[in-house]
Amino acid sequence: MSVFITFCVVLIIQAYFYLYLFGKFSFLEPEKNKYNTFPVSVIICAKNEEENLQKFLPQIIQQDYAKFEIVLVDDASCDKTLEIMQNFQTKLNGKNLSIQIISISEKDTKGKKAALSLGIQSSNYEHLLLTDADCIPVSRNWISEMTSSFTKEITIVLGYGAYRKIKKSFLNKIIRFETLLTAIQYFSYAKIGKPYMGVGRNIAYKKKEFIKANGFTKHSHIISGDDDLFVNQIATSKNTSICASKNSFTISEPMVLFKNWVKQKRRHITSSNHYNNFHKFFLGLFYLSQILFWILAFTLLVFKINPVLTISLILLRTIIWYVVISKTAVKLDEKDLIRFGPIYEISIIFIQLYIFIRNIIISPKQW
Repeated sequence: MSVFITFCVVLIIQAYFYLYLFGKFSFLEPEKNKYNTFPVSVIICAKNEEENLQKFLPQIIQQDYAKFEIVLVDDASCDKTLEIMQNFQTKLNGKNLSIQIISISEKDTKGKKAALSLGIQSSNYEHLLLTDADCIPVSRNWISEMTSSFTKEITIVLGYGAYRKIKKSFLNKIIRFETLLTAIQYFSYAKIGKPYMGVGRNIAYKKKEFIKANGFTKHSHIISGDDDLFVNQIATSKNTSICASKNSFTISEPMVLFKNWVKQKRRHITSSNHYNNFHKFFLGLFYLSQILFWILAFTLLVFKINPVLTISLILLRTIIWYVVISKTAVKLDEKDLIRFGPIYEISIIFIQLYIFIRNIIISPKQW
């Protein structure tokens, strides 16, 4: 009976997260923001990204925005990254668009945060829009959409960075579902006035916030966190907004090998240990409730403990889950993830458990 009671408590916790917290974003009506006209600096750091820059940089250049600059930082690349940057700079500098390049030598490189800091410090404008070298905006209004939420008070705008869809790839579905689940969390926490992270693939903030925080100094010793730890440090209920209009999304190239994706996630997860206690508690509680729900449900069914009521509660949770996840997937243009969502969810839960254990044993190290 104690197992069944625990199961009911876990279900209540799950219902709280999905209906109340995540519902803040899932059931949010879209707002029509008025475009701003101030100049914008787009910051892109690259390390050995010659192919991606050649393919995706033109989509940044072709943005339909009155005045912006692109700040490209080459962090000690050993391919043709710098040469490609210089070619674009030579061909495309104009009245409304300028490209400046910062090149970091091998002996001077200190990691992505240091490279990104140089790009921000070298930028000419107050409003910054950051993305990665392998990202492509889904529309020519990306800059307009992402900067439309800026006001005198709003200094941070959190956007959605999707991954390219690959047909008949289970790994691709897992990667994109994990990205969807992460997005619903950081968007929802921002909506209740408790923002805790953003993604470097698509985030905007004012330069004064970077200067006030003394850049990434507080967490410079941590290999990841130029996006989530920085937001966790500076974001408040008053200075942060979200942008989830479909024209504001970026799309990145996903990993195609499981081991490479796990390596990437291991690096990303290291930063979550440095969130403030409020966010660590509730993010941990959500994950714990996820894994306990499925373990306890399986246990109750195997040992036939209140089977009819157990199945009814599983169906109730499934209905709640599908309603919230479906609305979110539609908002974020990830509708193909809905049908087999529970399979992706269960897979991610246990992959994350593996990553947590692996990180305890061996600390990840990479740019």
